[in-house]
Amino acid sequence: MVCPTLVTMNATMISRILPLLIIPLALTAAPTEKVRNPHAVVFEDSLAPGQSLAVRTDLPSVTVYCQPGAIEIAAAGEKPQTAMVQSGEAIFLLPAARTFKNVGNAPLRIVRVDLPGQGVAETWGSTGIPHYKLLLENRFVRVYDIRVAAGATEPQHTHKDRVVVCLSGADLIHTMPDGRAEPATLKTGEIAWRLGATHVGHNIGKTDLWVIAIEPK
Repeated sequence: MVCPTLVTMNATMISRILPLLIIPLALTAAPTEKVRNPHAVVFEDSLAPGQSLAVRTDLPSVTVYCQPGAIEIAAAGEKPQTAMVQSGEAIFLLPAARTFKNVGNAPLRIVRVDLPGQGVAETWGSTGIPHYKLLLENRFVRVYDIRVAAGATEPQHTHKDRVVVCLSGADLIHTMPDGRAEPATLKTGEIAWRLGATHVGHNIGKTDLWVIAIEPK
């Protein structure tokens, strides 16, 4: 026969322990894989206020912040660093075990691009297009900010294979050197892998295009 007092004690203990088991799960984010190929592996995370993301990778990476907020980054064996970040801000990180924590008051969407390639010493530099702003470049990657206003046209240019993180979507048409016209709509929030190409870009929509492009080397 089971003692009623023991049953009550067990139920009480479970009610106290269960929240302790649930809370750590709620405070730890699980990344979603968006792209995987020999050049880039892309993960998307959305951190609620107070939520953390543990990252362990032996690859260099680029992190893109898709919303403004406050982030704390703690690398193994180092003092945590806190920074205010803006939409479209990108940082390059060497391989290490790190924890990202949202220390702000609003959700924070983060895109991480791991770079499996060996890299090259060649410098690609800026594209020379006014719509493109070079954010960073090193032997592993080139990252730039692309903004094309509604109704605007980019001059003909060539870009490499790249990951695009779309912060503001638009309806586009790309005119190829042979005269072909190819639609290339991007949606806000979309993350995609795009092959290199030479074309003229036309924003035929009613919204401005804003993209962060990450080109692995």
